[in-house]
Amino acid sequence: MSAEGNLESISKEIPSFNHVQGTNESDNHAYNASATPTITKEEDESHPDKEKTIVQPVSVDDAWLSSPVNPRNWPRSRKWVSMYTFVPPLGSSMMSPALPEVARKYGITSPTLLALTLSIFLLSFAIGPLFIAPLSEMYGRTWVYHIANVIFLAFNLGCAFSPTAGSLIAFRFLSGFAGAAPIAIGGGSVSDLFSERERAGAMAAFTIGPLIGGFIAETIGVKYVFIVISGTCAFAGLIGIPFLRETYAPVLRLRQPIVVADYRSKLRYLWLNLIRPAYMLTHSLICFILSLYMGLMYAIYYLMFTIFPSLFADTYGFTTGEAGLAYIGLGIGFIVATIISGRMSDYIYVTMADRNGGKGTPEMRIPSLIFGSFFVPIGLFWYGWSAQAKIHWIMPIIGTSIFGFGFMTTTLPMQLYLVDVFAYAASALSAASVARSLLGFAFPLFGEQMFAKLGTGGGNSLLAGLAIVIGIPFPIWLWFNGERIRSRSTLFRS
Repeated sequence: MSAEGNLESISKEIPSFNHVQGTNESDNHAYNASATPTITKEEDESHPDKEKTIVQPVSVDDAWLSSPVNPRNWPRSRKWVSMYTFVPPLGSSMMSPALPEVARKYGITSPTLLALTLSIFLLSFAIGPLFIAPLSEMYGRTWVYHIANVIFLAFNLGCAFSPTAGSLIAFRFLSGFAGAAPIAIGGGSVSDLFSERERAGAMAAFTIGPLIGGFIAETIGVKYVFIVISGTCAFAGLIGIPFLRETYAPVLRLRQPIVVADYRSKLRYLWLNLIRPAYMLTHSLICFILSLYMGLMYAIYYLMFTIFPSLFADTYGFTTGEAGLAYIGLGIGFIVATIISGRMSDYIYVTMADRNGGKGTPEMRIPSLIFGSFFVPIGLFWYGWSAQAKIHWIMPIIGTSIFGFGFMTTTLPMQLYLVDVFAYAASALSAASVARSLLGFAFPLFGEQMFAKLGTGGGNSLLAGLAIVIGIPFPIWLWFNGERIRSRSTLFRS
């Protein structure tokens, strides 16, 4: 039996939980309850004194859209109880401006080893979602969050009191695995609770950490960067354990008075979710290229996190604390993209759907992707060459804000397109998550050497060239050929 046939045969044994757990708008606004059975009772003809149970399908409950149980309809104050989503971004990036202090504390002279203390977090970020996502589908998001948060707290305390660079790297790796929970769980609870237009606030959390991390490292020491992260975990747990409620729509719906057949072997279900992302990466050009492009965006993003401390210290004389302010450009880019690109994307999609007789297609996401793809190389050229020319420090920060705008404007349409076109949306996003985490782990390891050889301008020009080659021709090609490709494979929605 072929690999594709084997995967499809396994898939048929497990009804499409991935179909209903699409990680963006589909989770709570378009949950498909048609595969969920209910129980009715009729008199058993062979035993009149007994009743027999008949399983009948339930139609989609339109009342769910306006139900107070639907997390999208929760009061805003209740939504923000879910602080767990914002803790791992702080943990991944908060130490970045403190890298010079880390080097001094542990006697690290190799730029590769120093970058590894930051990026090793992303290696386990790539592995964690493959295990955590199916667990959240079986048991719900809430307890996965609680347990992962406690583990994340413990490993960050391990980072704080690490006696050697090796132990710091080990604890960073383990904390990344636990911190992957919000990334893994169907796009995170942010997508359960907030609309697409509000969602980039979670990305802005990546830039909050460096803003304060540098000043903490400079004033009271690197150890307290990790203690602050652990304290944030503890605070999130104090709020989350008593107040956080389940946000995952399929689990909430299944908690209603409905009987569900025991159709899933949990180990088999876990195994299927482990192999399907790899299968989709190797058997779908669309999944591979979009994952590669998304991975390139994240790789450049984390490369900036690694380079900023030395760049702004050597070129502009920033202290460790002041170097944290260099990250504010990325945050501004994310916020502006939230305001502009979300509305623009909606407008383009709705307008094109209206012209198509009211019927939207996944390819209607592509114009927004093409639009954002132009800002990525513009931002990189601006940032790289203004820094190399040693123009006023605000100029490279403006360049990073342009990149941040392009980053967000390209990432959201890619995620939505993957959800729209693939029958197993969660696996498609898991594949993209693995690619972006692996590239985000690898790029910082050689970034210092690349910029030493090519210069800040030349190195960023190389990255901009990759963004142009991958990010502009392929979306245009996908616009013209996407529907034809989708019709040829069972991986895509019919």
